[in-house]
Amino acid sequence: MYLQRKTINTDVSITGIGLHSGIYTTVELHPAPAGSGITFVRADLDGLRIPALQASTTALDYATTVGKDDVQVGTVEHLLAAIMAWGITDVDIHIDGPEVPIIDGSALPFMHLIDAAGVRELGADIPVLRLREPVEVVDGDKSIRIVPANRLIIKYRIDFDHPVIGRQSLHFDFGSDNFLRKIAPARTFGFARDVEKMRAAGLARGGSVENAIVLDDQGVMNGPLRFRDEFVRHKVLDLIGDLALIGRPITGEITAYRAGHALHSQFVAKILKAAAAPEPLPVEQWASAHRISAS
Repeated sequence: MYLQRKTINTDVSITGIGLHSGIYTTVELHPAPAGSGITFVRADLDGLRIPALQASTTALDYATTVGKDDVQVGTVEHLLAAIMAWGITDVDIHIDGPEVPIIDGSALPFMHLIDAAGVRELGADIPVLRLREPVEVVDGDKSIRIVPANRLIIKYRIDFDHPVIGRQSLHFDFGSDNFLRKIAPARTFGFARDVEKMRAAGLARGGSVENAIVLDDQGVMNGPLRFRDEFVRHKVLDLIGDLALIGRPITGEITAYRAGHALHSQFVAKILKAAAAPEPLPVEQWASAHRISAS
């Protein structure tokens, strides 16, 4: 199965603060030729190119980071989710700092940015990854699994001991459901009690009630929510962004329970390992190669 490779029509840019670094950066999206893939370009560091691939992943503390030669770009997942939702396979992402802007904490601003740029086909195909066998990663009571299917389906469940979140689940069919309406607006979230600890660790320095849902022990401090189940929708958004690091479209039915960036990353690595494994020969071919009767 193949899909058309796509890029954007024209350059577009967006500026904002990094959720964890607290540094203001500008992201510029540029069209790219077929086969070049999705690449981050550190415009402030002589145009160092960092492929948006699992092999480039360097950190997974509350966000996904890619890097090369001790140079990093953090919090890439929301932008990558929007790129994947638009079906873009080739684009250069110029950035003048260490972290993609968080904007409002969702993928919606990036969806609008790409819409403004326009999307075009490149006249070349990209193979869709369809696994032959299930792949699963389990870590205690957290898990994520994919089984072969003809389209991408995500079933995600979360369980938080919090009166607003609690148990939430979502079924999202990438082929028939509307990413722009159902997933893109869902914002990242965090707990007020964790802010001091995160900032001491160099995280959440740009976080605010303007770019994240903030919860105290009783409820949401900066409501209203965009969806009653906004929290699990955002988990689906994060997973889609992390799946973009496979480097090509994928089909399969994914079931995730209490997963996060670290488990997503292990999952993507295991998928790539499974995809790289040689395909077993049919019995007749194996028997012929070994001069053994298959009957």
